[in-house]
Order: sequence, then C-alpha cells, then structure tokens
Amino acid sequence: MKKLLTSVLTSALLLSALTSCGEKPTPEPTAEPSAQPTVEPTTEPTPAGVELALVTDVGDIDDESFNQSSWEALRDYAVENNKTYQYYRPTADSTDAREKAIKQAIDAGAKVVVCPGYLFEEAIYNLQGNYSNVKFLLLDGEPHTADYSTYETKANTACVLYQEQVSGYLAGYAAVMEGYRSLGFCGGMAVPAVQRFGTGYLQGIDAAANELGVNATVNYYYAGAFQATDDATAKMKEWYGSGTEVVFACGGKVYQSVVEGCNEKADGKWIGVDVDQVSVDPTRVLTSATKGLRASVQAALELYYADKWSEIGGKTANLGLGSTFGSLEARDYVGLPTGTNSWKFATFTQATLETLMANIGNGSVVVSGDVENAPTLSSKTTVNYISAFAG
Repeated sequence: MKKLLTSVLTSALLLSALTSCGEKPTPEPTAEPSAQPTVEPTTEPTPAGVELALVTDVGDIDDESFNQSSWEALRDYAVENNKTYQYYRPTADSTDAREKAIKQAIDAGAKVVVCPGYLFEEAIYNLQGNYSNVKFLLLDGEPHTADYSTYETKANTACVLYQEQVSGYLAGYAAVMEGYRSLGFCGGMAVPAVQRFGTGYLQGIDAAANELGVNATVNYYYAGAFQATDDATAKMKEWYGSGTEVVFACGGKVYQSVVEGCNEKADGKWIGVDVDQVSVDPTRVLTSATKGLRASVQAALELYYADKWSEIGGKTANLGLGSTFGSLEARDYVGLPTGTNSWKFATFTQATLETLMANIGNGSVVVSGDVENAPTLSSKTTVNYISAFAG
C-alpha cells in the first residue's frame, strides 16, 4: 500500500493536479488565510483563557460542510455549557502551519483541540506526546509519521472514522428509486472518506437498478481539490448539458462547481455531503449523504467533561448505523436527512429508507467500504471512470 501511495502521488504530480488518485494526496491551498486566528463575530471567548478550540484544515468555518459543522458543534456545546472557545486557521497548507495553529490554541489555554480532517494526522502524531495534558479529537484520520510507516494514537487522542459508504449507498439507492437514471459523482480529493462515499454511491445505484429492472449510467470524477475549480465547473456543465440528471457533490466547496453545472439544466439536481446541505440550494438539492460530525464532536466533549475520556482516548471509533461512542447511547452516525424541509423525494419513502437502513444494520445488505478497487457492479449499471476509482 505504501509503495502504491508513492507511485500514485508521483504520477499525480507529473500528470495533473486535478486527477488525484492517491490515498493521502495534498490538496491545493485555498485563498491565503489570515495569519491570526479569527473568531466568528457572534463569539466572544476570553482571549487569555480559551478552553475549547478547533483548528480548520485548508477550508474555513463557512464551507457549508466539514469545517463548519465541526465548528458549530464545538461552539454550541461551549455556549450551552459556559465554556470559552475559539477557532484557529493555519497560515498555509502544511503540517508545520497546522502544528503552529494547534500550539497557538494550546498556548491560549485549550484543554481540548478538535482537528477536522486527515490533513492533521501527521501534526497530531508529532504533538500528542508533547502535550499529554491536552486532549485531541481527530476526525477522519489516525496519527502517523510523514511516510506512513508508523501509526500511534496516544491516550490523549481520540480518533473518529465514519462508514461513509453507507450514506453514499443510501443516496445512490434513493436517487434511482426516485426515477433518476443518468447520474454523476464529483469528488474533491481521492482520499479514503471521499472514496468510501463514492463506492457506496455506486453500490446503491446498482442495487436499486437491479431491484427495479432498469439501467443506470454514472459519470465518476475527482476534481483534485476541495474547492470549485474551472475544470470541474466546465465538466459539470458538460455533464448536465449532455443529460446527467443528478450529481453527488462530495468534497467541501467542490459543490460550487456542481451547482454551476446544475443550474444549466432546468430540472437538474445534486446531492450534498457530510451535512444536510438543503439550505445551500433548497430547490436543487435532492438529498445529502450525511455523517455525524456534530454528534461525534459533542459526544467527545460530553465524555471529556464527565471524566470519561479514557473510553475513547487511544482508540479509533468507526461510526456507522447503531454505533456506540464510548459509553454513550448507540445512535446512527450516517444516513440521509429526513426533516420536513430536507425530504425532497416524491417516490422514495421514509419507510423504505428505514427498512433499508435496518437491513444494512443487521447485515442482510452488505455495503463494501473498499477504496482500493472499484466495486463489482451488475450489467444494469455502466460507470464512466473519468478519474481512476482509487490509487
């Protein structure tokens, strides 16, 4: 696997920055962030005594997705429990910059530092042993050395991974059941979390196509960045203009490229990711393949203040349907939003969704999370892999 990673990253650098196929590539940096941490206007933490902190990845807290959901979870917990809080944004897209931002939070007094995204794996590996009194919550990753040769999660670090393939499966299945036959997947970077969403999506499409006895086609593409790009926007316009009906926008602000393409088609739809994104585009979002970012951040904080960090520290939780996190009550950490304003399906029903989730939960429906190989699909589903499925 490590030899494969090296080969893929080398090829990506030589061929194109927009066809990322490796397991852990480095994304293009976003617009230059501020050198100083900034605080949302509605927050007023004590500058010299920040207790809870979040450090963003290459995005910011307004990404309508991963960073924003994690930040709002921490912020709301802090407000409800009278804790001081702050977020910090690294000055560059590098491990060194992320370490400096984490240290800045610790210097301000942070007792718990939340780090959303695999980009923090190396930084936390380097720092966790030096700050044993600080608790680190790493979402979507596990601490390791720069060359991936050594993985270690110390007792003061809790890691959370999600079974994104389940949410992806539900989204793909629901879309075909709703009547869509020409679909697309626009991933940001080809990293494991995005790949799991993608493989689940394809499996769900294929399952529904077989159940209905219909044919489905899917365009599958990685933009190579967790942001909108000119190339991704052009491709989305081409897809929708050529008949694609719905695209799964999977990866930070890459959804903005999908939105531009979707708007070219009168009845075009797209599927959101990580959080319920219906508020981003109420008339165009069909559904969202979600994972419990908010729930897991607040659960970790609850365990910390209950003096139960030992239940999750030094471990990796793999959260899916009916999962437990520490000693907290089991819950679904993946799924589709079912609120009144979020449910946009006319044919696919919530009863069908509940049955499908139960079948996945009891093992009668198996969804593969393999990110090394494209899923095995039936003749009912044709996939055009514009970018390789995985490294």
